[in-house]
Amino acid sequence: MNTQSFRSVVRGVGACLPDRVLTNADLAKMVDTSDEWIQQRTGIRQRHIAAPGETTSQLATRAAQEALANAGLTGADIDLILVATATPDYTFPAVATQVQANLGMQHGVAFDLQAVCSGFVFAAATADKFLASGSHKRALVIGAETFSRLLDWEDRTTCVLFGDGAGAIVLEAQLSDGKLTSPGIIASQLRSDGRYRSKLYVDGGPSTTQTVGHLRMEGREVFRHAVGMVTDVVKACFADAGVTAADVDWFVPHQANRRIIDASAEKLGIAPDKVVKTVDRHGNTSAASIPLALAVACRDGRIKKGDLVMIEAMGGGFTWGAALIRW
Repeated sequence: MNTQSFRSVVRGVGACLPDRVLTNADLAKMVDTSDEWIQQRTGIRQRHIAAPGETTSQLATRAAQEALANAGLTGADIDLILVATATPDYTFPAVATQVQANLGMQHGVAFDLQAVCSGFVFAAATADKFLASGSHKRALVIGAETFSRLLDWEDRTTCVLFGDGAGAIVLEAQLSDGKLTSPGIIASQLRSDGRYRSKLYVDGGPSTTQTVGHLRMEGREVFRHAVGMVTDVVKACFADAGVTAADVDWFVPHQANRRIIDASAEKLGIAPDKVVKTVDRHGNTSAASIPLALAVACRDGRIKKGDLVMIEAMGGGFTWGAALIRW
């Protein structure tokens, strides 16, 4: 009997950050805040802000191009593009189709996925279903955001938190023996609960106000739920794969807040030196934060072939999820 099946293997990673850097000192000139206040509560020192006319699809395309180059592939080798974003260029068409066109592709399928900050985890898990089924061969999974366009720059509780950027990975369906040591996505867990909409949302949209709206958040409530939710899905992935926190080489969480990251790692029993943090320099880039962090850790040599990597996120909705990947 043939025991082999397809597993979604990471072939390449890429990232794109806007050139403009907005420091905490810059923000202190705009709203009543300080570098000390922001760093103490969030761990953020700076964030990148898209230039006028610089769009989510442009950032996504540049991240995708870098991921393809890193994989030694071109757009011709891809037959599935998923873009996780809550800040598309237009109500429609999808950012993914714009990336498809920018890459010169006239084949395959491209669509967006909206799960806010959990979007990249949701998109990776979704792409995995396509690839594991054998229906598609290679996928570009992209998280891309221009959250600066949603912010109320007079609301000091939210405008200090978020930044812009994009990250991408190339996943390839490869025949696998299914062993824990073999590369690819091993387990994923996704959750959502719409009862919590008022805790983190945007107060506009085509069907309600016909405007883009601004981000609104009950920060303490989000923090209160976040640690429990993300540790729940991470533990579920551990159970599925038959591993423990001690087996994980790298923990790459959504980069929302240093205190949430630290509390989650501590609750899971993951050593601090195994946690990848980029929140200090990127801020919260929503769906882009995990692939941006993956790109940083791959570039600096931390994440290597054979490493066991756990990614997790929680976002508005609420949505939350985790995925365990053998690099």
